[in-house]
Amino acid sequence: MTGFPIEYPLWALAVLLLLGVLTSKTSERLGVPALVFFLFVGMLAGSEGLGGIEFDNPTIACALGMFALTFILFAGGLDTAWNLVRSELRTALLLSTLGVTLTALLVGLFTVYVLGFPWLEGLLLGAVISSTDAAAVFAVLRSRKARLKGRLWPLLELESGSSDPMAVFLTVTIVGLIGDATRSWTSAIPVFFTQMLLGGLVGLIAGLFALVLIRRIRLETYGLYPVLTMAVALLGFSAAAAIGGSGILAAYIAGIVCANHTMPRRNLIVGFHDGLAWLMQIMMFVALGLLVFPSRLVPIIGPGLALSAFLMFVARPASVAVSTLGSGLRPREKLLVGWCGLRGAVPIVLATFPLLAGTPLADVTFNLVFFVVLTSSLLQGSTIGLLARWLGLDEPEPAADPEHASL
Repeated sequence: MTGFPIEYPLWALAVLLLLGVLTSKTSERLGVPALVFFLFVGMLAGSEGLGGIEFDNPTIACALGMFALTFILFAGGLDTAWNLVRSELRTALLLSTLGVTLTALLVGLFTVYVLGFPWLEGLLLGAVISSTDAAAVFAVLRSRKARLKGRLWPLLELESGSSDPMAVFLTVTIVGLIGDATRSWTSAIPVFFTQMLLGGLVGLIAGLFALVLIRRIRLETYGLYPVLTMAVALLGFSAAAAIGGSGILAAYIAGIVCANHTMPRRNLIVGFHDGLAWLMQIMMFVALGLLVFPSRLVPIIGPGLALSAFLMFVARPASVAVSTLGSGLRPREKLLVGWCGLRGAVPIVLATFPLLAGTPLADVTFNLVFFVVLTSSLLQGSTIGLLARWLGLDEPEPAADPEHASL
């Protein structure tokens, strides 16, 4: 074979995917989100690890992250039962908007007054790590064959899909303010409502469009139905982003619309997107792990531990307490919701935004965010099941649907 030896990168990709899948089994036994292992696999394969793979391109990492998030959120929408979550709509939306904003503000204040960041850079760090990854929470609980009782499961499920757009909006807004000192905070208010409304509308249209196609087009090859929904998810994301809406919100809404209407080949489509979401997570986490230089994490261990502790024990619980006022949640339920604030892939993807914009302290911000995600996943991820049992808020997970399990 002449030219570039394509078999070597393909071999490396195969090994990385296999390691990602095998480590996910280890994460189930330890009760730690697979995210941690995927990141470590990427770091081990990186330029400072055994693999020696040179990768220092935040542009590619960011593009890969947004591409992957499209399918992850679409799959999350497909798993959302509207008849169960709609009763928690108000509380979930408050958590994903007011709660995210309060978390960003509190972390920003801590970063400014304790870590010595300038105001806008401190608020930017708060915005980047403001969203939660409830999907990681569910992965941990499923590994322990347990669920959260009553309204907690649908509440966290809906929050996980709707908090990411708010974090993206806050991050992009503050990056813009850093780059243009003449801009005003008030100018962001109409932009927020425009993004959310357009994202939701495009997602609704994309979901209905997918249903029409699936119901009316009789494909001889069943394997093409998931390809059709893949195309619709990408179409919804790109169309919303092109007109100034939230693309990831559009992908999530499109998945919810498809999941809660009569849809032929449902098990085939849902099973495919579940596997695709896992593939996207593995690829994204490994790529982001490659982007990190472990030697640069050492100097920020102290600030990173302080920031993680403040986020877990102060910022997240306080934002949950305020956002759930009048919700009827009991104190122990609020305590568990506050502890279910794992940080996942989204903060790491958002941490590439300052790198791309060249904002001050962008490198420090990225490394701190990466450190916070690791510590949050390790500490909270390994103790959520224990806390749920201690509070009496867990219950056995129901048996899987045989038809779905056979796919």
